Amino acid sequence: MKQTHLIIVLISIFALPVLAQNLTDSNVNGLPTGEEIAAHINSRDEGKAVSRKLKIEMRDRSGKIRQRETMSYRKYFAKEKRTVIFYLAPKNIKDTAFLTYDYNDPDLADDQWLYLPALRKVRRISASDRGDYFLGTDMTYEDIKLETRVSTADFNFQTIGTCNAKGKPGLKIEGIPKTQEIARELGYSKTQSCVDNEIWMVRTSQFWDIKDNLLKTVTINDIEKIQGIWTQKNIEVENHKTGHSTGLTFSEVDYRSSVADGIFNTNAMKRGL
Repeated sequence: MKQTHLIIVLISIFALPVLAQNLTDSNVNGLPTGEEIAAHINSRDEGKAVSRKLKIEMRDRSGKIRQRETMSYRKYFAKEKRTVIFYLAPKNIKDTAFLTYDYNDPDLADDQWLYLPALRKVRRISASDRGDYFLGTDMTYEDIKLETRVSTADFNFQTIGTCNAKGKPGLKIEGIPKTQEIARELGYSKTQSCVDNEIWMVRTSQFWDIKDNLLKTVTINDIEKIQGIWTQKNIEVENHKTGHSTGLTFSEVDYRSSVADGIFNTNAMKRGL
């Protein structure tokens, strides 16, 4: 009996951290779990296809500003998402293009390509490069690919409380990379996001680097319903390490016009718009 009692006590002790984790994630107050919130975010209607203009403003610590103008297209092929971005201005980077295939199968690595007209060459972005910053911005290739979604393939999510962003109450979730290799690839040790649970969109996010230092803050300043779909219109990204920041402003957003399948391949990247 004493031995049985000892085993029960030991099981209880070792089970406490797991129990505490489950209680934190459900938040005891009936809040949805982090995985449930992530599922809501990723199942939100984004339309079958969209075209839009994107103005990018990059600011360094001294106040110097560089601007870029692009045209981007996104389309779903069943559950596979394809996105292509063409640079329109300034002249020195015009016709640069970025293409990504985001596969629904978690066992399949996504494909990404970058076309640099000066080299007349399409370069494939490997998984190890997806944490690199995208063409001078404070967003990585992976950030650009995800758009308004979160990666359940790369992160485990848990609910850590409630929050308030831009006057909107929401739910706060934390994402931890599933492996150290993923953390190194992405450059993040964790993320925390305030999610508007009325429309299931992230309104603010913070990212910590692999040494657990606060790296950057992303704020969605303007969300508008366009053709029946909630759409981010302005994003501000502040890099706390470098003092650099990036503003992204979307315009002429169109979910109704058709987008040709043939625009989403490497030959179309070379041809440009």
